[in-house]
Amino acid sequence: MPPTATALPLAGLRVIDLGQYIAGPGAALALAELGAEVVKIEPLAGDQARHIGRYGQAMVRAYNRGKRSIGLDLKSDPGREAALRLMAGADVVVQNLRPGAADKLGLGPRAVRARYPRIVYLSIAGFASQGPSRERPGYDIAAQAESGLMSVTGEPDRPPQRVGVPIIDAAAAQLGAQAVLAALYGRKKSGTGAAVETSLFEVAMHLQAATWADYLGGAEEPARVGDGQPFNAPAAELVPTRDGHIVVSAYAQDHWQRLCRLLGREDLVADPRFATNALRVANRPALRAVLRECLSGRSSDDCVQLLSGQQIVAGAVRRYSQVLAGPELAASGLVVEATGADGVHYRALGRPYRIDGAPQPVLRAAPACGADGDALLAEAGYAAAEIDGLRRAGVLA
Repeated sequence: MPPTATALPLAGLRVIDLGQYIAGPGAALALAELGAEVVKIEPLAGDQARHIGRYGQAMVRAYNRGKRSIGLDLKSDPGREAALRLMAGADVVVQNLRPGAADKLGLGPRAVRARYPRIVYLSIAGFASQGPSRERPGYDIAAQAESGLMSVTGEPDRPPQRVGVPIIDAAAAQLGAQAVLAALYGRKKSGTGAAVETSLFEVAMHLQAATWADYLGGAEEPARVGDGQPFNAPAAELVPTRDGHIVVSAYAQDHWQRLCRLLGREDLVADPRFATNALRVANRPALRAVLRECLSGRSSDDCVQLLSGQQIVAGAVRRYSQVLAGPELAASGLVVEATGADGVHYRALGRPYRIDGAPQPVLRAAPACGADGDALLAEAGYAAAEIDGLRRAGVLA
């Protein structure tokens, strides 16, 4: 089934991506996956991610599919003017440069929107622009640390741990794109764009909303507990199996009773150690011993099939290789093929939702830095001689 207009609702929209690494490029990619045309304006040397080894190259492949690239010296007047001319027909600008950098270049939200009031301008920083840390550089790990997230991640008797992937960067990309879509909808009513901003710190806080609501409501300060949830049991319990581990949650009273019957241990329903959720939390070591006794002789897949068949929440802890080889990922269509004009070919993850049942949109592989510079400037009204002049002057990659 080919993508429908409904599946690509942003077709005809133009996005200028000034971002680097994950958060900014990821927000622009989210718009590209909805049909927008995205122009990536890079420094002459390219997105910083291009220069930080293998994982940096993975960032480029993951978050820059479907874009066109131009490399410009934005510190020069001709380079800055070229960027502004490329923005002339744009609807959205996205940037997550270091604090103040876009403003110093004359490409911040105030300058751009003064020239093009209809633009929706998204800025993603490390910390909130009105806070005392507004000038600090911000990375995913700093947001994880300073938002409290690391303090609740890991084992209670071990040092704090980061979440194993740059989850704050990735979430900032999606929430930034969400805010852009809201501003574009508002522009339909008002006729003018908006300056939208968020920060990794605020996104990291937002991801912990329920835990913060509990603490703000008077609960004890959260702490690391490893697996399991501090106030429910069995909840997110890690149970060893014959060939790995599973996680199990059945803390609602009817779920707990169903689990006991399913495991052939109806006696546990009336066991005074486990009669209520509060008692199960208080006696968690004994509860875990029971779960190990009942499940550790089975394979992880057998456990998941047994428990899920009776609507008990369970999941096998899988390695990346197992996920890739498994039927769930294959059925989702989430893994997509990306091909470039220069013969580049790789697999990546597409958008995690479907619209009208349409398949994943086909996006080109991430471009090399400056791959589309001549064509983009020509579309912006530059003559061939002018483009050659910019290249000879070292303004155009």
